[in-house]
Amino acid sequence: MKLLRYGPAGQEKPGLLDRDGKIRDLSGVVKDIDGSTLSPASLARLKALDPASLPLVGGNPRLGPCVGNVSKVLAIGLNYRLHAQEAGMPIPSEPIFFLKALSSICGPNDDVIIPRGAQKCDYEVELGIVIGTTARYVSERDAKNYIAGYCVVNDVSERSYQMERGGQWTKGKSCDTFCPLGPWVVTADEVGDAGRLQVWTEVNGERRQNSNTADLIFGVDKIVSYCSEFMTLNPGDVIPTGTPSGVAMGFKPPKFLKAGDVMRLGVEGLGEQQQRLVAHSG
Repeated sequence: MKLLRYGPAGQEKPGLLDRDGKIRDLSGVVKDIDGSTLSPASLARLKALDPASLPLVGGNPRLGPCVGNVSKVLAIGLNYRLHAQEAGMPIPSEPIFFLKALSSICGPNDDVIIPRGAQKCDYEVELGIVIGTTARYVSERDAKNYIAGYCVVNDVSERSYQMERGGQWTKGKSCDTFCPLGPWVVTADEVGDAGRLQVWTEVNGERRQNSNTADLIFGVDKIVSYCSEFMTLNPGDVIPTGTPSGVAMGFKPPKFLKAGDVMRLGVEGLGEQQQRLVAHSG
């Protein structure tokens, strides 16, 4: 299944994408696409529905973040071999993670705002894990039982805040609109092997990132198991799993984003996002 949220920001309704690529309204069945909807029992009920029996959503509504009421975005850093190489950093011996502020979450096609004074705005296409069952001290062997599905995440970053202003990476990762989620959550049964998916980014039509999750240093099961050692993973939590090589910072000279640029990115089987960069107006 492909589950989504549509409508104006803050007023999104739950929906389902049918086989014809049309949105079906789920608001008569569930309140939202959130942790409670992503539980195994709830997903089984939704899977039993006939999409044709659900109201058809007309027009071309805005898509909101594909998961609502997220309790945390726990992002993995330096998790592709070639990306670590382009960054000039050693292969991590354990997963590196950091938090993105919940206020950074936005829809998959919403404008991305370049923060005031930012000079080094960057893109990062990522496979996002969506948790469906509360996870604490989960074994790597059992990790898949806790995953509801996957989505596309753009881990937008302001490198000057991240690298040059002291403190932790979170500072450069949490600006408003720096976490586009979606277009939809694709349930794990439909994705298959998450370790064999193409991932890519284009900026103004130029292919910048073009890789495969086979290059991940730590795979999906390891990530879920590892993160659950340090904190409870709640249903609806999103774990972006790292970005491949080809980020703006990695070019010589760097190809940082500017107002007017358009990012288009996707993960095989999970859909595409597109965002336009706009300058901070405040």
